[in-house]
Amino acid sequence: MANDTPNENASAGHKLGQSIGDWFEECFVLPLLQQVAEKLRLYLDHRFRTRKARGEKILWKDEEGNIVDYDFVMELEGSEDEIGIPVAFFECFWRRGSRHSKDKARDDSGKLAPMKLVHPTARFLGIIAAGDFTQPARQLILSRDIDLFYVPKEKVIAAFSALKMQMDYPDRASEAEKQDLAQRFLQSLTEKMRSKAAGKLRNLLGKAAINTYLDRVRAVLGATPQEIRFLARHYSAPRIFATISAASAFLKKPDFDFRNPTETYVYQITYSNGTEFERVVDSLDYLRQLHEQAEKLASHIASL
Repeated sequence: MANDTPNENASAGHKLGQSIGDWFEECFVLPLLQQVAEKLRLYLDHRFRTRKARGEKILWKDEEGNIVDYDFVMELEGSEDEIGIPVAFFECFWRRGSRHSKDKARDDSGKLAPMKLVHPTARFLGIIAAGDFTQPARQLILSRDIDLFYVPKEKVIAAFSALKMQMDYPDRASEAEKQDLAQRFLQSLTEKMRSKAAGKLRNLLGKAAINTYLDRVRAVLGATPQEIRFLARHYSAPRIFATISAASAFLKKPDFDFRNPTETYVYQITYSNGTEFERVVDSLDYLRQLHEQAEKLASHIASL
């Protein structure tokens, strides 16, 4: 998550970092993800909008029932009044220095990864990071099958420098020097300049980077189910289907050849990009619910 709103007791450097983090999340990341969502006809939930369907935060439960707060979530069939089916989760942040980069990578990837274990539709997990973020930290994110859109610190500095705004300082700068720089920067950071700086950053990154990101999201969400398997946990032979429609037909009148009323089920999907989803559920109704969500996403992507 980008930095929280600056507070009066924070150091000048911390206040500056919070302001840049908020700018990055609202003026760069939000329009980027909104563009992706509109192209894919999905609802984008974020903290800069009020929504009747939820409280102040964007909260989802992980596999163990823990409530987790996310920066952005794309939903299928979401609206102001209804929570939709989650298809993509995102975290974003700005880091001025590289210290504890790997801890940040571990924390944010640890928030995202469980969503793939809960929702068959949570196909895309992404982090959008700006600043000084080390290669080992970036590699850790990628090793966990989480997408990374990385904006180097130098390009953020260049975007503001083009507007004659200084946002960085030497590591050995005194608190007074930081205070002076932060004061001048924050006074210049009007809504107009926030928008201009984001535009400069987009230009520095280039249209190809934006378009490639859109293509990555669409490619992951567009991976089609190639094999669907239903298993009754105390019955060895799985029911295997090559298409969503065949699996849906089976679930209308399932036959698992058992009479154990306490039976649990395993739902498995193998996708065309080689990834898999597996979830143990305790009722046929929940099994049907998961499959219906997967079916809706497959149908939606096919219609684009």
